[in-house]
Amino acid sequence: MNWFEKLNQYFPIEEMKSQEHMEALLNEKGDLYYKDEGDKHVLMYAEFPTFVFIDYVYVSSSARGEGLGHKLMDRMKEKNKPIILEVEPVDYEDSDTEKRLRFYQREGFSHAQSIGYSRRSLATNEWSQLEILYWSPEDYSEEKTFEQMKQMYKEIHTYKDKKFYGKSYQPVEEVLQLDEERAVDNMIDSLDTKKKV
Repeated sequence: MNWFEKLNQYFPIEEMKSQEHMEALLNEKGDLYYKDEGDKHVLMYAEFPTFVFIDYVYVSSSARGEGLGHKLMDRMKEKNKPIILEVEPVDYEDSDTEKRLRFYQREGFSHAQSIGYSRRSLATNEWSQLEILYWSPEDYSEEKTFEQMKQMYKEIHTYKDKKFYGKSYQPVEEVLQLDEERAVDNMIDSLDTKKKV
C-alpha cells in the first residue's frame, strides 16, 4: 500500500485532499510541504518560517503503542517552532477520536478554543467542524495561531483547488473565525473531566 492509500484508508473522505493535490504540493511547493514516510507511518506537514502545520499523521495499527507517534512529534518539536493541527471534535462513540486527542494531550498540545473552523468538503459537499490544537516551545497566543491558520489555509488547503476539484473552497473569512466568547468546551480539559467521572 502506498502512502496515499494509507492516508485514504485512515482519514474520512471529507478530510482528505486528492492525491493530485498532495503530489502538486510536494512537487511545486517542495520548500514548504513535506512527506515523512516509513513502513509504519506517513506524516504530511508544511513548514513555514514561523510555524509547522501537521496536515496528516498516520501510524499503522501494528505500530501503535511502540512510541512511533511520540518520535514523530519529537521530530516536529525539534524544529523549535509552534505546531498547529486540525482534529475532529471528540465523538465518544468513536474511540479513535478520543485516543487521538489523548495522544495530543500527552504531547503537550493545547486547544485553541477561540478559533472556529468549519469548511465544506469538495469531495462530499458536506460541512466539517474541526478544532485547532497547537504546541509551542514558548508563550503563544490563539490570535497568532489564528493568523497562521489563515496563512496555511490559503497556501496549502486551497492551493490550485479549482484545478484539482473543479471548484474552489470557501474564502478563508468564511472558514476561520476568531471569537474569544466562543461557547465551546476545552477538549483537552474535558478529557480529564471524563476520566474522573
